[in-house]
Amino acid sequence: MNEPQMHTNIHEWPTGGPSTLTQIIIGCAIKVHNALGPGFLEKVYENALAHEVRKAGLFVEQQKPIPVFYDGKNVGNFVADLLVEHKVILELKTARAIGEDFSAICLNYLKAASTPVCLLINFAKPRLEWRRFVGEAYANEPHPL
Repeated sequence: MNEPQMHTNIHEWPTGGPSTLTQIIIGCAIKVHNALGPGFLEKVYENALAHEVRKAGLFVEQQKPIPVFYDGKNVGNFVADLLVEHKVILELKTARAIGEDFSAICLNYLKAASTPVCLLINFAKPRLEWRRFVGEAYANEPHPL
C-alpha cells in the first residue's frame, strides 16, 4: 500500500512544481494571511479564503458535508472547511503547530472523499504554514493538482 505524499512547502514539491489549481489556492491563502495576519478564529479565515478563491475564478463550497461509508453503508459525514473545484479539500486551522492529529484528519478526508488533494493550512503563525496531502489513488500520478 502506497503512503500518501506530503509536502510541507512549495520548495519541497516535485520538479515541475505544483499544478495551477494548487498554486492558486495557496496564493489566495497567502493573500488572506498577509492581509489579516494571525489571531482570528478559523471561521474568519474560512470566509476570507472562500472570497479570495472565488475572486480567482474558482468554484468553492464552504462547510461541505461529505459522506463516510463503511461496508457499503453511510456511517456519517465529515464536513470539509472548503472544497475547491470538487477536487481539493482545504482543512483550515489556527493552531500552535500542525501535528499528526491534523495530518490524520486530512488523510481520512482524502479516503472518504476520493479527492486527489487535501491542503492543511494553518493561519496561526506569523508566516502561513501548509501541508499538501495526495490521496492514495492519486499517489502515482506525476503532479496531481
